[in-house]
Amino acid sequence: MEAVLFFSSVQPAPQSIFSSPDAQGPSLGSCQPHTHIMFLKTHKTASSTVLNMLYRFGEEHGLHFALPLGYQLGYPLPFNAHRVKGYRGPRAIEFHIMGNHMRFNKPEVEKVMPADTFYFSIVRDPVALAESSFAYYKEVAPAFRKAKGLGDFAEDPKRYYDPRLRNNHYARNLLWFDFGLDHNANFSLALAQRGEALIRRTFKLILVSEYFDQSMILLRHALCWPLDAVVSFSLNARQQRPSGGMGGSWVGKAAAGIKGGNSQAKIPPNLSLTEDQREKLRQWNALDWYLYKAFNRTFWEEIDRFGRSQMEQEVSLLRMRREDLARVCLRDGGKPVEAYRIRDKNIRPFQSGLVKILGYELQPGLDNATRMSCMRMIRPEIQYKDLLDSKQFPQAAAIQVKPIQQSEILMAVGGEMFLRPDSSWKREKVVSRESGGRTLEEGLKDWDGSPLLKRNQTLVRVHEKFR
Repeated sequence: MEAVLFFSSVQPAPQSIFSSPDAQGPSLGSCQPHTHIMFLKTHKTASSTVLNMLYRFGEEHGLHFALPLGYQLGYPLPFNAHRVKGYRGPRAIEFHIMGNHMRFNKPEVEKVMPADTFYFSIVRDPVALAESSFAYYKEVAPAFRKAKGLGDFAEDPKRYYDPRLRNNHYARNLLWFDFGLDHNANFSLALAQRGEALIRRTFKLILVSEYFDQSMILLRHALCWPLDAVVSFSLNARQQRPSGGMGGSWVGKAAAGIKGGNSQAKIPPNLSLTEDQREKLRQWNALDWYLYKAFNRTFWEEIDRFGRSQMEQEVSLLRMRREDLARVCLRDGGKPVEAYRIRDKNIRPFQSGLVKILGYELQPGLDNATRMSCMRMIRPEIQYKDLLDSKQFPQAAAIQVKPIQQSEILMAVGGEMFLRPDSSWKREKVVSRESGGRTLEEGLKDWDGSPLLKRNQTLVRVHEKFR
């Protein structure tokens, strides 16, 4: 009896909110979680938030990621399997999750991912996508750089657009381009239908960013994942002026009107549009507009099959869970803040040239387990990729040179790395006898240091192909 009294007086350890019953959500029955997943990360569609979910799930379950040699999988060139760090040919390593930016190329993806891989992606209204693209890529896309504002561009896109110039793909049919299709093709209904059919044959689910919470419920059921796996905080959001033009979309709408920061910051781009200009953008992005309408229609058909009432209930649970986690994890009531306000420099989001990318601060005083789970939810994309890279390839991390500094040769725009336009840095070119006189670009190396040869837009390991 004394022993029972003794043990009953011991206080149980505090339970983390992430291990509570609410973390699982409504029952999914007897299905098994998908662990072979390919996410086509389209641009400016809330895809960074989706990628964070994949990173979190994979890290928590010890899965292998098909990571890029740099920060993107060869984008904007069509994806090639040799852009995956550690790729050795078919079946050499079992990769579970692929989700970094690429221009989709199915035959090459199939060399990397298993046959039972679940493919999914996300789309967005092309007018809202154009607004976001103009804000993020104005400094790197010549078509945008020449225009005074988005309305000016919309009035006569052909005046500014040259398909031959690097990075101008951001200015026309960006979804179509990311899916690996010819974004400069003249619109025809037959062409648009062929493109749609091609995408449907591969991708089992297409989400819609304007209905993000409903998308997460469909994704959770498709992947057989617990509720917490699809609860998220909006990442890579840009600061909006109170009069910002994002319409009814939640994407990137965070923290409108937050003041402060660098007084020398550049003036944000003018995104205001008339209804006539919005219609002109739809015509300019006609292939994207067709895709968006087609997949938006399918999306609601999926919800009808799922059940509207059940969807409302599960979306309500998702939102309540997000609020609960924000209250536990985040300072300042969960509102995203400007990067310079974030005390921990390791979780400050990289900044683009003309827009402020917002991030989060963790609530102080969290226990270690809760802090780790909260950190996973707010860690910016670039830092998260580096962390996973170092875990997956510790031998390479041990000899890695100093990390990229934003102030050096690269700049980050919306989670992507670009050469600074004013950079004088150039890759030195050397000729290797081993490659039969072909030109090698210094710095293009696989994860173990093996040099990679660029041949016909394909990266090939020199010691494997040209010994």
